[in-house]
Amino acid sequence: MLEILDSPDHVGAYRLSGTLGEEDYDRVIADVEARLDRHEKIGIFVDLTGFHDLTIRAGLKDLRYSFGKIFDWNRFPKEAIVTDKQWLKTVAKFADFLIPFVELRSFDPDETEAALAWAADLGPAEKNDAT
Repeated sequence: MLEILDSPDHVGAYRLSGTLGEEDYDRVIADVEARLDRHEKIGIFVDLTGFHDLTIRAGLKDLRYSFGKIFDWNRFPKEAIVTDKQWLKTVAKFADFLIPFVELRSFDPDETEAALAWAADLGPAEKNDAT
């Protein structure tokens, strides 16, 4: 299940719980694209504390969308994930190392506010391009 969270307009903030399905991922994509229409760069915040799994179709859609954005990765300078699962923290470290232009950082569940603030801090350029 997907919940779109309140956040600054230049931050896509989401809470994933249970199993993420294709229709959930469609909502994420629509929200991200709307934010990219309004801002040159956006931060991403994802709370994964209740996340368990995703369907194969959602996983394929994620891969397709992510690789379709390969030349736009610089538009996502910060991605924060909140999780209590060590394997997700390890994946985040690995992805941070592999993905150029994107700083990916994991936070513990008691650091939710700090994670959102970190994802929202895109530097001075973001303050000038908001519509």
